[in-house]
Amino acid sequence: MHRKTLAVFAMAAATLGLAATLLPATTALAAPAEAQCETVHQLRIYDVPIENGDAFHDRFRDHAVRIMARHGFNIRAMWESRSEGKLEFVYLLEWPDAETLKARWAAFMADEEWSEIKRQTAARHGTFVNDIEDRTLCLTDYSPKL
Repeated sequence: MHRKTLAVFAMAAATLGLAATLLPATTALAAPAEAQCETVHQLRIYDVPIENGDAFHDRFRDHAVRIMARHGFNIRAMWESRSEGKLEFVYLLEWPDAETLKARWAAFMADEEWSEIKRQTAARHGTFVNDIEDRTLCLTDYSPKL
């Protein structure tokens, strides 16, 4: 994992008082393979083209958050990180279990309204996300409960 990604995760963890075990994601929406979580947290880090930062935030704030809520997403926090001419958007989700994570992501990605919004905004602004890092997290047994 990149040093910068670890720094962003440490910032997120410190902000939420989160002590978590970082598990490798084997697919874009991987469930924790090495342990069963009482509650699953998901850390998402988007590498956003800096020239599309404002448009990205407009789309996420005005559309993605609303549509995610409709599909039962529980967004715990969102951050922006800027360094070395790079913009990262970081957010933390909470899920009751891995099966719910998979099912709700599938429903969100299949959402017709979201597909149309992505198509329209990409036509106007081009690329919104260069890369996505996705991590599933299990609280350690000594972590404060969130």
